[in-house]
Amino acid sequence: MSFSENLKQIRKEHHMSQEELAELLDVSRQAVSKWEQAQGYPEVEKLLLLSAKLNISSDALMSDETNRGAGVKNENKSGLIVITSPHENVIATCYKVAASGKMRGGKGSPQYALFGMDRGGSNIWGEPTTFLGWYASEEMVSKEIAEIHKAILQGMPYYTLQYSAKTQRRWASVKIVEV
Repeated sequence: MSFSENLKQIRKEHHMSQEELAELLDVSRQAVSKWEQAQGYPEVEKLLLLSAKLNISSDALMSDETNRGAGVKNENKSGLIVITSPHENVIATCYKVAASGKMRGGKGSPQYALFGMDRGGSNIWGEPTTFLGWYASEEMVSKEIAEIHKAILQGMPYYTLQYSAKTQRRWASVKIVEV
């Protein structure tokens, strides 16, 4: 399949309209329509954003044959995954993730935090870690970890956090504003 067919199929698999995809990428609906009609291609920056937001490699998007649905795993065999955290504006390459223990906080405070670990070597404090997001409950952080684990096993190169909470910071406190 071509890029245009791959894009249309992936957009439909994510139950998105052309308008919703356009909004996600900050382009016009007409641009998405042109891409799906093989009348052009997105800029490199938009292609990378598209890959990250739809959790598919740019190689798979651009390939003549899509590897989904044919029983063929994605080409990412490194065990690494690029995780995008939309609420924290963080992008990190990780080989595993871990949740904090339950945190104490006032009403409306997040109960858990998620961290990504990089294989960059350890130091006296342990593995290099990157803060990825806040979570309202153990259930939500556990779901996120399970989804990330599944994405790594499937060889997916990208993953965007789905269950993290949007927070607001004031001085030394953090409050959840949207789950």
